[in-house]
Amino acid sequence: MRSAFFVSLLASVIIVFSSCDRERVFDEYESLKGWNKDSIVTFEFNDLDSSRVYDLFINVRNNNDYNYSNLFLITEISFPQGKVISDTLEYEMTKPNGEWLGSGFGDVKESKLWYKENVRFEEPGKYEVTIQQAMRKNGEIEGIQELEGITHVGFRIENSDN
Repeated sequence: MRSAFFVSLLASVIIVFSSCDRERVFDEYESLKGWNKDSIVTFEFNDLDSSRVYDLFINVRNNNDYNYSNLFLITEISFPQGKVISDTLEYEMTKPNGEWLGSGFGDVKESKLWYKENVRFEEPGKYEVTIQQAMRKNGEIEGIQELEGITHVGFRIENSDN
């Protein structure tokens, strides 16, 4: 009797939390143990409704081993018919007092970073988004070889016109 109660309670909690995320269309993460400057995180998706408008996000999870207040990324989105859009992006990761931005418990914080808004995917076929870290120390030309403290990088698509 007691286990049936816990099973139904668990099922209810899962339903409540999954229904709270109606905007989500695509949401994937890649786990990292140090982010090498030559490592590219890739996400692929297709079959999105061409009549809808979407917002795109890069999700980053970091811990206290991340030693910087910002994050530079190079992104590319490749369209099915060959068009490629590249961006170099900078995101603030801390408040001026050094406190982490983002949400989470303990020393792991998750930041939901705007990538693009009001995007239509009008071409049928496979899209690909790549993300590469582009961090370098002040005054240095070479990038940071191995960026510590980033534990996961994710890509998320949400319905914009709900």
